[in-house]
Amino acid sequence: MKKEFVEKAYELAKERYAALGIDTEAAMEKLQKVQLSLHCWQADDVRGFENPDGELTGGIQATGNYPGRARTIEELQADILKATSMIPGKHRLSLHASYADFRETGVADRNELEPKHFESWMQWAAENGMKLDFNSTSFSHPKSGSLSLANPDPEIRKFWVEHTKRCRAIAEEMGRRQGDPCIMNLWVHDGSKDITVNRMKYRELLKDSLDQIFAQKYDNMKDCIESKVFGIGLESYTVGSNDFYIGYGAQNNKIVTLDTGHFHPTESVADKLSSLLLYVPEVMLHVSRPVRWDSDHVTIMNDETLDLMQEIVRCDALDRVHIGLDYFDASINRLGAYIIGTRATQKCLLRALLEPLAQLREYEANGQGFERLALLEEAKNLPWNAVWDMYCLRAGVPVGEAFIADVQKYEKEVTLKRN
Repeated sequence: MKKEFVEKAYELAKERYAALGIDTEAAMEKLQKVQLSLHCWQADDVRGFENPDGELTGGIQATGNYPGRARTIEELQADILKATSMIPGKHRLSLHASYADFRETGVADRNELEPKHFESWMQWAAENGMKLDFNSTSFSHPKSGSLSLANPDPEIRKFWVEHTKRCRAIAEEMGRRQGDPCIMNLWVHDGSKDITVNRMKYRELLKDSLDQIFAQKYDNMKDCIESKVFGIGLESYTVGSNDFYIGYGAQNNKIVTLDTGHFHPTESVADKLSSLLLYVPEVMLHVSRPVRWDSDHVTIMNDETLDLMQEIVRCDALDRVHIGLDYFDASINRLGAYIIGTRATQKCLLRALLEPLAQLREYEANGQGFERLALLEEAKNLPWNAVWDMYCLRAGVPVGEAFIADVQKYEKEVTLKRN
């Protein structure tokens, strides 16, 4: 798209928004400050580097077999850098513990992980101006089974407690090195395929495990805890339910993670934000696109994602809500999946920042329901896309659909040669 067309369209959009009392420059400035946490596992189908040819377990599944999957740390890092070159702004990278680098140290089991196993990642991130977040990994391991932190076998539970303690120590070192807290997410797959008659027992075990894990206090990392409705093969019961983690988070002042795929299809994740923010210090979001279940389709600009971003802005909570992406689609070009999902999330956030909120709230306060609904509808037609194009232009990334050709070129020259 020609630069002059983008600039001309933006000037018209800027004037249109100004008529509603909205400063487009201020909106772009706020968007620029939001660092999304990109997920490393989109590029390699959640394989990691412990046993990259092993089976994915723990109730999750990557569907598809599109050519070009990243097979090594070098390939994964190259794909991430290429993706971020087409995404405006500076962003973070979220690593799972299963992405440790054992090339110099030799393979260590998960209860033996240390910061040295992520040294190359920390160096790479610093060199590329990217900050890291972290996740413990309970799945795809011989000791995973159906229960980890809630396992009644004391030896297995001890193994996973130690793993998670070590993950927190790794996150602490990442945060110290980058001068910004590393967000350490804890999600375990623990549950049951069929009916359990001992719900309380497993939840007591999980609570005790968490108490042990969080006993050590750190200054350079932040803990967040994540629930799920069910996983494949674990359909009847999930130990770490939403109720469990909200209770634990509120009682222990922990960040609660809301994954948009980890709720029943009719639930509104956006509606949960204002309640949670009254009781927990911060909220972590894992933005995905569930299709009938936690299918982890690529995030797009749909009603659910837009509602979620609007709720963050309406709650004035950009400084208390961390936004991460969590999907893994192996059926399309993986690099393209990164770009589509991240840019879609940013578009939704920009639209939220451009909402005529002051006027809408004035209508609501005055009981003017018709006027409020009318403006909500007309706001959908405002030229937010012209503002988005200008945001991309200034960031030096492809405007509009121009990134498609860049992805195709990278696929032809790089990823297709991997198979």
